[in-house]
Amino acid sequence: MNENVHIVFVLDGLNDSLTTRQIYFGLTLTSYLFTIFVNLILILTVCLYKTLHQPMYIFMGNLCFTGICGASSFYLKLLSDFLADAHVITYTGCFTQMFVSYTYIFCQFSTLTIMAYDRYLAICQPLRYWALMTGQKVALLLLLTWCLTLVETAVGLGLISRLPLCSRHIPRIFCTSWEVVKLSCSDTSANSLYGIMVMVLHSLQVTVILVSYVQLVRSAARSQEQRKRFAQTCLPHLVSLLVFAASLLFDALYSRYGGGSLPALQNALAAEFLVVPPIINPIIYGMNLKQIRTRISLWINFRPQSLHTDFLK
Repeated sequence: MNENVHIVFVLDGLNDSLTTRQIYFGLTLTSYLFTIFVNLILILTVCLYKTLHQPMYIFMGNLCFTGICGASSFYLKLLSDFLADAHVITYTGCFTQMFVSYTYIFCQFSTLTIMAYDRYLAICQPLRYWALMTGQKVALLLLLTWCLTLVETAVGLGLISRLPLCSRHIPRIFCTSWEVVKLSCSDTSANSLYGIMVMVLHSLQVTVILVSYVQLVRSAARSQEQRKRFAQTCLPHLVSLLVFAASLLFDALYSRYGGGSLPALQNALAAEFLVVPPIINPIIYGMNLKQIRTRISLWINFRPQSLHTDFLK
């Protein structure tokens, strides 16, 4: 690793003219600011209103926080590259970008799993919900989520850091572990094995989510009220999961089969998991959940008396 520290990677994903890159800069900056805005609105809404200090909204806030981190790891470097003549990134900068982005990926998966478990308890076992989902339990689940995420990321990057690199060119607009591993001129079987282990772990998480939803659908079919609760609180979670999984699938396909024509489209698809979920998540939760939607509307309508009264509840 000591020899690699002095490496400067060249990001070959940006080959457009300066005028085109300036246009992209404006669009990207708008997208980034909008992403930060909608996520912060939802996080602040959950933090400020005591009626929203419930497990589902706390997990939702964690989802939005990781979304801000993941989006920032991508947007900030890209914005500077749009205005720069040389599109390079240091070894340390590359690993920092990968650390934040993969922490975002793993934490999103774990948070979505916990939210599925929370919805299962709320709808399938409502009488036991508050006994099972206590404040201490919520804090423990969040702690385990972040600990597992950080360990996963640290081990993966540790395995990459030991590899001697024979090239400095990354055919992307940002750093990913797979692209860096492909630059190695030594045996990468340990990295492949660890990748398989991570895939198995998160496949188990997806299985937990699917099993939870089978039970949720069965419970929701029993009454109109249960169907209404399912539509209000579970469908946003399901949409978040599908968007996130589809975005990661695009990234995986690009890593293995990318290249050829339409590089701009391929770059957009490759970065989708860092762009789309952080925007979609707060929007679908803010629009579909009545408690969130009502409190955000208070901000928009700016009724100080109502806002103060609701905050004290």
